[in-house]
Amino acid sequence: MSFILNIETATKNCSVSIAKNGETILCKEIAEEGYSHAEKLHVFIEEIIAEAKISVQDLVAIAVSQGPGSYTGLRIGVSAAKGLCFALNIPLIAVDTLQTLASQAKVSEGKIIPMLDARRMEVYSEVFNANIEIERQILAEVIDENSFADFTETVYFVGDCAEKCKPVLTKDNFVFLEDIKYPSASAMSKISFDKYQKSDTVDVAYFEPYYLKDFMMAPPSKKQ
Repeated sequence: MSFILNIETATKNCSVSIAKNGETILCKEIAEEGYSHAEKLHVFIEEIIAEAKISVQDLVAIAVSQGPGSYTGLRIGVSAAKGLCFALNIPLIAVDTLQTLASQAKVSEGKIIPMLDARRMEVYSEVFNANIEIERQILAEVIDENSFADFTETVYFVGDCAEKCKPVLTKDNFVFLEDIKYPSASAMSKISFDKYQKSDTVDVAYFEPYYLKDFMMAPPSKKQ
């Protein structure tokens, strides 16, 4: 019996799930206007282990969202995952954040384009088919009225960019699934289990989140 702990902190959703053989058995998550990952993540992990009536020694791996996404959120999630892997001597699995988001769209045809806000009109995006197979790799791109214009089939957009992108992406074959806003650890379960079965893991010591863009610190304000 393979229990995997999934951690998703790339967006405002602080999300943790326990999966057994690729099926989610419990998920705890909260999406707030401000990021609460530092306060909530370790509490959620402790609570979900207890509620699942297992111990950390029953875990065969830890899966963590690898990005792209919030710099701080990713750092918190990856640090927690690495600490558990070191302590338990179990493998670390990295899961594409946008693949997790895309897998939450249950459609039978067309393209799925998960998008996460990268400020102004820029987004992090990736293109999948209905079987959640990658058709275009991750990009940080500026959205305008010509974006994705070459697609003739139905295109389903998911993520937290509907408010700013919907007025621009107006083609008849574009559909915004606005109820799918953030990636959830519950949707990581099948992906992480498939990776575990293939021994598709990352080096715990050297793994770093996929930020896509360099993290920029705002310059300190000058004192008057």
